[in-house]
Amino acid sequence: MKRSRLEAFSDGVIAIVITIMVLELDVPHDGNIAALRPLVPRLLTYALTFAFLGIYWSNHHHLLHTVERVNGRILWANLHLLFWLSLTPFVTAWMGTNSFAEGSTAAYGIVLLAAALAYYVLQLTILRGHGPDHVLKAALGRDVKGKISPALYVLAIAMSFVNRWVALGVYVAVALIWLVPDRRIEAIYESAARE
Repeated sequence: MKRSRLEAFSDGVIAIVITIMVLELDVPHDGNIAALRPLVPRLLTYALTFAFLGIYWSNHHHLLHTVERVNGRILWANLHLLFWLSLTPFVTAWMGTNSFAEGSTAAYGIVLLAAALAYYVLQLTILRGHGPDHVLKAALGRDVKGKISPALYVLAIAMSFVNRWVALGVYVAVALIWLVPDRRIEAIYESAARE
C-alpha cells in the first residue's frame, strides 16, 4: 500500500470525527444569545477536543511523511490510533452534557491517554519497520512531550475524582504543550534539503 492511501484514509476519519462532534452540539430554539448559556460546557469541551484532534492531525501528517513502506503492522497501529480518536465525540459530548462530572471527565482522560499511547505505538511500529537509522529516530530525539503527556493524563484521570477543575486544567495544559507545532520532523527534512 502507498503512504498516500494511508494518509487519505486517516485524514478522512479525523474529518468525520470532527464533523460528528459539531453535529452533537444542540442548536438552541431561541434566537437570544442567552440561549447559548446552557451550552457553554459543551462548547468549551468541543473547543478543547477540536484542538486535540487538530494536534493529532498535524503531528500524524508529519509522522506519515517519514513512512517509506506501509506494512500490515503500520496499518493496524494506525487503525488503533484512529479507533481511540473516533471515541472522542462520545466522551466530549458526555463530559460537556454532564457539566464535567467526575466519571465523564475521567472517561475523557482515558480516551486521551489511550490515543496518546496508540500514537506512541504507531511511532514505534514505523521505527521497527524502517530500521534504527530511520529519519524518525533522529526527529523524535528524547521525545519529552510524548513522554510527559501520558503521565499528565494519568494525573488528570485521578484528579477527576478529587477536583474536576484541576483535571480539566491538566487537559488544557497538555493541549497547550502540543499547540506549538512539533517541528522536529520538518526540521530534519529541511536540514536534509539544504545539504
